[in-house]
Amino acid sequence: MLKTSDFDYYLPKELIAQHPLERRDSSRLAVFHKDTGEIEHKHFSDITSYLRAGDVLVINETRVIPARLLGVRITSSVPLEQAEAHEKNCEALLLKRLSLTDWECIVRPGKKLRIGAKIYFSPRLSAVVTGIKDEGVRVLSFTADGVFEEVLEEVGNMPLPPYITEKLQDKSRYNTVYAHTNGSAAAPTAGLHFTPELLQKVKDMGVAVAPVLLHVGLGTFRPVKEDDATAHKMHSEYYEISKQSADLINSARKSGGRVVCVGTTSVRTLESAAAPDGTLTACSGNTEIFIYPGYTFKCVDALITNFHLPKSTLIMLVSAFIGRENTLKLYNEAVSLRYRFFSFGDACLLLSAE
Repeated sequence: MLKTSDFDYYLPKELIAQHPLERRDSSRLAVFHKDTGEIEHKHFSDITSYLRAGDVLVINETRVIPARLLGVRITSSVPLEQAEAHEKNCEALLLKRLSLTDWECIVRPGKKLRIGAKIYFSPRLSAVVTGIKDEGVRVLSFTADGVFEEVLEEVGNMPLPPYITEKLQDKSRYNTVYAHTNGSAAAPTAGLHFTPELLQKVKDMGVAVAPVLLHVGLGTFRPVKEDDATAHKMHSEYYEISKQSADLINSARKSGGRVVCVGTTSVRTLESAAAPDGTLTACSGNTEIFIYPGYTFKCVDALITNFHLPKSTLIMLVSAFIGRENTLKLYNEAVSLRYRFFSFGDACLLLSAE
C-alpha cells in the first residue's frame, strides 16, 4: 500500500507565500541533483546555468481565466430587479466549458442551487442551473450581455487557492508571461517565475521552447483523503500537443538533449501522450494520469516545479521523479532555510540526468 501519510511534512504557516514577488525571476531556486543527492541554493534567474544547447524546455501555455463568480440567488424574496442591491450569497467556480453557454462549475451553497435555480452575477451576466454532475458540481447555462469572455474578465475574480488569503492586486500575476489559451481554473505555477527576458535568454542559448497545453482543473490540487494513495481518483483535464512541439521534443531526445518540463502539468501532458519509447505525436484528449512512486518516466529528464502541499498528488509526482526520501530531504531543507511555499512561492529544479 502506498500510504498517503508517507508524503506529509511539517510546514510553518508563515512560509505559505501570500503574494508574488515584485520581479518574477527573483524567487529562490533549490537545485537537486539526483545522481549525487546534492542540493544547491540559487535564484531562479540562475536557471540558465543548468540548461544547455540542445535541450528542450516544455511549457504549458494555458491561461487562467477569472473563473470565480460571486452572485445572488434569485428567489421570491430576492427578485431579479432587487438583485444588484442584495448581498452576494452564492458562488460559482468555472471548471470545464461544455458549450458556448454551458459550464461545469463548483457551486456554493450546493443544496440550494438545484435544477432551475437562477443566479444573478452582474447587469451583464446571469445563469440558470441546468444539470447536476456531483455533490457541489452543477451545469450552469450563462446569459451574457456581450462576448462571454469579455464579460467574464470584467465580472470574474481569479480563483486563488484557499491558502492564499490576501487579495491579488494584479490579475496578470496569476498567469505566466506566455499564457495563451483560456481554460484553466488554476495556474501552472512553476511557469510564473519566467520573465520574457529570461525566456529569450534561454532561447539564445540554443534551448528549444516547446509549448504544450493542459487546462489545469482544481482536481490537481485536491488533497488525497484515502489512506492508500493509489485509491485516489484524479479529475479529467484536457490537453493538446502540436506537431511542431512533438517534433521539437523528439528531435532533442534523438540528438542527446534533455527534456526539461516547466511544471507538473507539462510532465503529465507528455507522460499521458508519449509512446512506451517516449516518442510523441500531435494529439489531444483528456487525461486522468496519476503519477506516484513506482512510475517509470518515458520522456522527462528534468523538472522545474514549486513546493507542493503535504500529502498532495503533486508531491507524489515529485517523489516518483527523485524518490520519496530525496523529496522529504529537499522539502525539510527548504523549510529550514525559510523558502516560500506553494503557488506564489519559490521553485526547485530537479535533475535526474546531468
